[in-house]
Amino acid sequence: MSRRAVLVIAAAVVGVGAAGAAHAQAAAGGLSPREVEQMRQELQALRAEEAARQARIDALAKQLARATGEPVIETIPAPSAEAAARPAAARGGGPKFDVYGFAQVDYIQDFNRVNPAWEDTLRPSKIPTLTGAFGSNGQASISAKQSRFGAQASTELMGLPFSAKFEFDLFGVGADEGKTTFRLRHAYGSWGPLLAGQTNTVFMDGDIFPNVIDYWGPTGMVFIRNPQIRYTYKTGRNELAVAIEKPNSDIDPGNIRLIDPDIASAIQNDETLPDLTAHWRYDGDWGHVQLAGVVRRVGFDSAGTPNNEPKGHKTGWGVNLTSNIKTFGKDVFHGGVVYGEGIASYMNDGGTDLGPRGNVVLPVTLPLPPGQSLSPDVLPLLGLSFYYDHYWTDKLSTSLGWSSTKVDNTSFQASDAFREGQYASVNLIWQPDKALMMGAEYLWGQREDNNGSKGIDNRLQFSVKYSFSSNDFWR
Repeated sequence: MSRRAVLVIAAAVVGVGAAGAAHAQAAAGGLSPREVEQMRQELQALRAEEAARQARIDALAKQLARATGEPVIETIPAPSAEAAARPAAARGGGPKFDVYGFAQVDYIQDFNRVNPAWEDTLRPSKIPTLTGAFGSNGQASISAKQSRFGAQASTELMGLPFSAKFEFDLFGVGADEGKTTFRLRHAYGSWGPLLAGQTNTVFMDGDIFPNVIDYWGPTGMVFIRNPQIRYTYKTGRNELAVAIEKPNSDIDPGNIRLIDPDIASAIQNDETLPDLTAHWRYDGDWGHVQLAGVVRRVGFDSAGTPNNEPKGHKTGWGVNLTSNIKTFGKDVFHGGVVYGEGIASYMNDGGTDLGPRGNVVLPVTLPLPPGQSLSPDVLPLLGLSFYYDHYWTDKLSTSLGWSSTKVDNTSFQASDAFREGQYASVNLIWQPDKALMMGAEYLWGQREDNNGSKGIDNRLQFSVKYSFSSNDFWR
């Protein structure tokens, strides 16, 4: 017998032995070779279905990010059917980390004029009601303040989902207003139902923010990111959240400065207790509805005066009803109505929480004459916001809407105190890819003071945004 024949016979023996071993193993498990193969095929099919489902989740997450401007923690891309058959460790599952952001430039051609520190966005409260207060009409601005950078991570900790997020942009506010500088947006972590850190207030519904390119957005919606400790309970399509949040009252001394300028300058907010916020939310196939509330102590005292007088406090409260309603295709209607007393600090723009009320007749000196009184009071406020996002195509969209904030001023506020702000806009946005956006937007705003004086602003804004994510590079 030749050497080649011996090798052929040996190979055949090995093959028969291997087949016999496989058959024996299947038989030992009570399964035939055919049943084993059927199970293998079914397992692969289920993994393929899971991959398709995950792909849909990621697609919806990206659409939400584009619609709201708030980044969503993305998952690792869905594996192919072949990759799904490999062990999880080989597919790269487990903890997720993403560094993301965008570089954006805004060219704004203002046909009127606003407070120069706020020329890169439209806030009705920053519109002058006195002609020429900030100079002659017509200003041009080019700004990169909207540019954003952030990092987020998610994993599992002791059997519960764990995530953390840190994000900032460059739009200076407060002491940095008008500057291109660091502005913290989010800095929080969540573990299961518990969240701690700075993020959107529970009293707010960020999903009703329309697809506008102006930075500040509609005046009449609740919008503030607040340090907080939050607990969230979810069951089915329902969500209930409750939190204690950092208080931040805005006090208007009003015409007290005409009685005693020293006392007026000494009055400050007194933040003795945290604010209590809560919301209930229902998500359906048609959209969502959310009802939120806040209860707060709005206090004040005086610095450097005997016994810190004058001082006092009132109870502030508010109710915020919001909804997104899907209409045709990708179109969405955004609506919100908020009403309360002493809630101006939670609004996107306009008003104060507390103001002086009384029957004082000027001129007068302290102590007040008999029959005259003066006391602080919370200011009633109504906020409205209605916008419609229409998608002409998957890449071309328009957002159109109107919003207002109206304050019921007290009898002793100054004549130039903010009474009402209105905001309206329409745009055309082209987004050929998630990494690129170009848009043009017309904006109109109006401010009305306590004495009825009004001022308006008209402007055009052109923006280009380049987005990035580390997931786009390591996937």
